[in-house]
Amino acid sequence: MNFVEMPDFRQGWARRIRESIRQRPHSGPTVMVAQRIIPLDRARTFVTFLVVLYHSVINYTHFGIGGDRMRWLGFDLIVLFEDSFFMACMFFISGLFVSDSLARRGSANFLSNRGWRLGIPYLGSIFVLMPIAYFRYQFPDAADINFFHFWWRTLTTGPWPPGPAWFLWVLLTLDAIAALLWAVVPRAIEALGRRIDTLRDRPMTAFAAFLVFSIIIYLPLRLEFGDSSWFVPGHYPLIIQTSRILLYAGYFFAGVGIGAAGLRSGPLAEKGEIVKHWMVWFAFALAFYGAILVLVYAHHNWIVDFRSPPLWWHTAYGVSFAMFCASMTLTIPAVFLRFAGSPLRLLDTMQPSAYGIYLLHFIPLIWLQYLVYDPAFPAFVKFAIVFAGTLSTSWGLTVLLRKIPVLARLI
Repeated sequence: MNFVEMPDFRQGWARRIRESIRQRPHSGPTVMVAQRIIPLDRARTFVTFLVVLYHSVINYTHFGIGGDRMRWLGFDLIVLFEDSFFMACMFFISGLFVSDSLARRGSANFLSNRGWRLGIPYLGSIFVLMPIAYFRYQFPDAADINFFHFWWRTLTTGPWPPGPAWFLWVLLTLDAIAALLWAVVPRAIEALGRRIDTLRDRPMTAFAAFLVFSIIIYLPLRLEFGDSSWFVPGHYPLIIQTSRILLYAGYFFAGVGIGAAGLRSGPLAEKGEIVKHWMVWFAFALAFYGAILVLVYAHHNWIVDFRSPPLWWHTAYGVSFAMFCASMTLTIPAVFLRFAGSPLRLLDTMQPSAYGIYLLHFIPLIWLQYLVYDPAFPAFVKFAIVFAGTLSTSWGLTVLLRKIPVLARLI
């Protein structure tokens, strides 16, 4: 399982059988009863919240893609912080539930379920949601405003941006690879889980290994392509950031391995050593983020050729980025597991709608940015309007759509 389907868990087949026997009627068939891991629900929902925050502030940054004349440097710091870890963390969390889902469903049923939960929303996003969102850029200048003409031109000649739905096709591809491995080499994922489980009681060794792993899967593509290159096959909406292809895949399968080791008793066990050391991982994350900031400052003030930094700078930035990403990716689930008993009503209330918010938020986001573009409001006021309006609108719309049974099964 993954981002869009939080799991039911059992510790091995014996426990699954015992739990199903307790829950089934005496004369009925065996029933597998879902049991959620609330802290990981919260972690996934929190990352979704960060996605909405990221997209709400980026229009008001200096060094990003801000299109509004009102900007604030603090928003650049937020964007740099989030962009350096949150999507990799999303793939990591998504991978945590794959092993359990494959064990319960089998490869074919697992892939069918993923196609339903990821493929159908992806198609809905690229054919319906994103054209509605991006029509905002056509709206002010079109002499004859015709949405259907814009929609057809998007599909036939492009550009055809997928918006946040790019995550869905990449995740579906990774799920398909995991299902293929499960079918062809059935013990491979189990072996990966056993190998990772050996680090369960050695948190610093596990952390160091994750840092090295992150550098290996990120730095070579970062040096080859830079961090602003995107793989775009023609005008079709199958894009992915080129330098992060291996990073996302690696983090997804790291999550798969940790899930195979057992989420209740393995490296991410609620009372485990990695969770107990959450403050250490967060302290390292802050230190590595500080290194990123120093390198950004050096880029803007000390390097003569701004557009072509030297190799040492690219290498140092890539290493700092990878280590920050690894530290935050451990910190997020560890924090929510460490404080599992704490009341977090906002995230718990938001959780059932998180997937819908992720899919829908681009529509109110882009149109609200357009509505506040001309007024000379301070950047923070514009951001507050866009963020509050985007979150509340996409959340409310998700609640309404989930009242339709077929959509409730999707989002």
